[in-house]
Amino acid sequence: MFLPIRKMAVMVLASVVTGLFSGLSAEEPALAYKYDDQRLQWVPCPAFLGEACKIAVLHGDPAKPHTDVLFKVPGDYKIPHHWHTSAERMVLVSGTMTVQYDNQKAELIETGMYAFGPEKHPHVAYCEKGDPCVLFIAFNEPIDAFEIMKPAE
Repeated sequence: MFLPIRKMAVMVLASVVTGLFSGLSAEEPALAYKYDDQRLQWVPCPAFLGEACKIAVLHGDPAKPHTDVLFKVPGDYKIPHHWHTSAERMVLVSGTMTVQYDNQKAELIETGMYAFGPEKHPHVAYCEKGDPCVLFIAFNEPIDAFEIMKPAE
């Protein structure tokens, strides 16, 4: 008697999992881009990040959750103090970048390295002299960036 109930539970679980995956869109095409692909459409970052800062959407809608982007700045470029609503999962695909989150030591990120930025955690960054920094970023929430202003001295 125990074996049939167990077998039935496995069948029900398999049915549920199959149902979950059947809701995925089979019509959405697979994608592959290199960071310097001519098909990418680079647009300006929020103004406080400077004119040289560009973003290209790889997948998703920046106004909705689960969007992947490339973020690009030239070498010897400071990224001002800011924060995001979403956590950031990042991989540096070009250049060398120093990132410092508030109350943490600075981290040197080299090409190919993964970095995680917690949600709402203020940080600054600097693209070291040399190659431009191109950073792949996966956002959980809609994309935003909020500048942290220095108090008047």
